Amino acid sequence: MTRLFNDPDDFAAESAVGFAAASGRWVRPVTGGVVRSTRGAEPTVSVVIGGGSGHYPAFAGLVGPGLAHGAAMGNLFASPSAHQVHSVATAAHEGRGVLLSYGNYAGDVLHFAQAQERMRAAGIDCRTVVVTDDISSAPASEIDKRRGIAGDLVVFKVAGAAAEAGLDLDDVERLASLANAHTRTLGVAFGGCTLPGADEPLFTVPEGRMAVGLGIHGEPGIDEVDVPTAAGLAALFVSSLLEEIPEGVEQKGARVVPILNGLGSVKYEELYVVYAEIDRLLVEAGIVVVSPEVGEFCTSFDMAGVSLTLLWLDDELEPLWHASCDTAAFRRGAVEGRVAVDAVEVVEEEVVIGPASDGSRRAAATIERALNAMAAMLDAEADELGRIDRIAGDGDHGIGMQRGSRAAAAAVSAVVAEGAGARTALQQAGDAWADKGGGTSGAIWGEMLVALGATLGDDDDVDAARIAAGVTAMKDAVMSFGKAKVGDKTMIDAIVPFADRLAELVDSDSDVDLVGAWADAAGAADRAAKNTAELTAKLGRARSHGDKSLGTPDPGAVSFALIAYTVLDILKGND
Repeated sequence: MTRLFNDPDDFAAESAVGFAAASGRWVRPVTGGVVRSTRGAEPTVSVVIGGGSGHYPAFAGLVGPGLAHGAAMGNLFASPSAHQVHSVATAAHEGRGVLLSYGNYAGDVLHFAQAQERMRAAGIDCRTVVVTDDISSAPASEIDKRRGIAGDLVVFKVAGAAAEAGLDLDDVERLASLANAHTRTLGVAFGGCTLPGADEPLFTVPEGRMAVGLGIHGEPGIDEVDVPTAAGLAALFVSSLLEEIPEGVEQKGARVVPILNGLGSVKYEELYVVYAEIDRLLVEAGIVVVSPEVGEFCTSFDMAGVSLTLLWLDDELEPLWHASCDTAAFRRGAVEGRVAVDAVEVVEEEVVIGPASDGSRRAAATIERALNAMAAMLDAEADELGRIDRIAGDGDHGIGMQRGSRAAAAAVSAVVAEGAGARTALQQAGDAWADKGGGTSGAIWGEMLVALGATLGDDDDVDAARIAAGVTAMKDAVMSFGKAKVGDKTMIDAIVPFADRLAELVDSDSDVDLVGAWADAAGAADRAAKNTAELTAKLGRARSHGDKSLGTPDPGAVSFALIAYTVLDILKGND
């Protein structure tokens, strides 16, 4: 368990402040994360990495000469928001383009992709290489769906070395992709991790058993076996990884870097006992072991777990892997010719509150009440939503919705007090929810609120027809943004029947009672959310666990239905 914290909600932010204060030799803080505190004699392509907090030394500990130029730092096990990624990438940019790299998780993909588009809109060439090294999370035929775990280190190191060598963005991107293609990882756990302030771990493993194929966010494993000996674990790792040798590589005589990674609470001495057998088995298989690494490179708080990564070298990758680098957590050789960069004061963009009609201001006041009610409801339901999410996901849906809704409610209250209309209020709410909620749900609720605000506007009265159109815009935004469809066992399964039913009722009667129509639509959403229990997850973190989600409704669909009923209570109060 995590014992040392103040307010659990502030843990990630306070940890980031402490890391930056202790690591000024390598990094300086910026909005959303950290960037290098030094620069070389010549500008290079900038490698910007990132993900949720709780994985140190990933991601901030890998920022420095020869490795990453910046790291976007999300909340605990939650992806950084697009705003955070964009801020870090802008601060890290040296004029030769930016490469974004991160593990393949839905929330990270959504937020980093948004940030990439913003960079490109500003005229900065920005590319992405997503890490997909986890062999347990999808078959080889669907390698693009795999998660990124400890193989992050490999891809980041190769990309950083290529940038340090002065290569252009095309080559940095190509070599990072090559490193990803040559990297495979398998992880196991003996017990789950516990977030600060939580009463129980995100998942548990029965005494004497071991989860195989786990993720790094508290996702349970895809299989469970008896705890083996250290030699037995080494044999499982090596045999599993050698079953899938990267395309074009011959096993006999191959030069391979093994990286044995502790996930948080396994002692280094235990790792070395396991590594002794890994080394023997690799040599026995005709492999040339090169520069092995044993330690903690991508953790999961206090998880009792271990992973093995194999990097299959070639003539291009080997010199990049061995190139010098100097970061807070990973160093090799010496990097010369660095010059300190003066700290730049970060000035937050000022919120502009334009004119609004009286009707739109009244709507904004209702939105404020609704968001405050949503935040209170999600506070009360956070534990149950987390319990549902733990069945086949990572257990953080309740926490993410709680953080996002609180931030959205506070943001709306601030601008409504200044006379904001509906569009401005919802724009601020969406940005705040995405920033503080993080993860997939943060990105999606951010997009939904912004889409609703764009439809309601600041200038016009808000009637039933406009609200129904706004809800349809929310539905369209989330379907376009997240790429999910009905039947994938996501929030889409609840929002589509809700939006469609509301639009149907409003379109059929110009004098429709909004409260009655909303109640009918909320009932449709509730029934649909409950029916997701009969579906198998096809997207998100639960996808890797197949039938484990059967019998349990989707937490995103459940939380949407709860929100629909909460807003209904506010609408009734406006009658």
